[in-house]
Amino acid sequence: MLKSMTGFGSGRARVGDEEVSVEARSLNHKFCEVKVRLPRELSALEPTLVKQVKDRLARGSVEILVRRQAATVSGNVPTVDVALAREYARAFREVAEAMGQSVEIAWSQVANQPGVIRLEEKGVDVESATQATQTALQQALAALETMRNTEGESIHTDLDARMKLIEGWSQEVARLAPRAVSDYQQRLTDRVAELARGVAVDPQRLAQEVALFAERTDIAEEVTRLATHLEQFRLLMASPEPVGRRMDFLVQEMHREVNTTGSKSQHAEISARVVSMKAEVERIREQVQNVE
Repeated sequence: MLKSMTGFGSGRARVGDEEVSVEARSLNHKFCEVKVRLPRELSALEPTLVKQVKDRLARGSVEILVRRQAATVSGNVPTVDVALAREYARAFREVAEAMGQSVEIAWSQVANQPGVIRLEEKGVDVESATQATQTALQQALAALETMRNTEGESIHTDLDARMKLIEGWSQEVARLAPRAVSDYQQRLTDRVAELARGVAVDPQRLAQEVALFAERTDIAEEVTRLATHLEQFRLLMASPEPVGRRMDFLVQEMHREVNTTGSKSQHAEISARVVSMKAEVERIREQVQNVE
């Protein structure tokens, strides 16, 4: 089944005190290009995350956004300088002894001293953050692939309908080709008779002209090749592998055969069907640009 290259997915995971959210977006691209945006403290994970994305996706411009959730609203947590608190307590005892006072030191008195309790940014638990990031990434990629598969099914339905139109018109062109030769023969005969005005005309010469016209406008080879390309295209549509590039090549070949058919034909009905086939091939080409 076909897969689209566009999609979105998100994931969230928590390991210990570390909570991470990941968003994954993908757009069309000739190759698989991955851009990862990480918090500074997790920047070392970039190569690993890029590899994980490329292991799951074959084509597309993929953007991965990783956010690490703060443990508090401000992102800071209170930190106690125990050594400084002990020094304050010692200093209070010395002052009390020097003044001959009893030593009664309340913990709140020490805690309120400058520098004993201060707000600092919470340090990252790299191992927990790594596990959370990878789990959230897998969730995001799974959701992304689900969307890409759903869009791929829609593309498959659209391509199938357009392929049937081209197949039908191609069969009509093959059916009309012999009539084009007979119509040309009749027109040539009438024109020569009109110009000759009673003078005998060599029928062998007329037959030779008709034969040259038939050879010059023969489209049997183009019709056959177009049918082969359509068959190969259908096989690719049923393949579980990424087929976007091969489809793009086949569409170019189909366009070439239809163009050649149009340039050879001098029959109005055939030309009309060639114009319709060109339009459908172009629409197929546009759709294929979005296939993985």
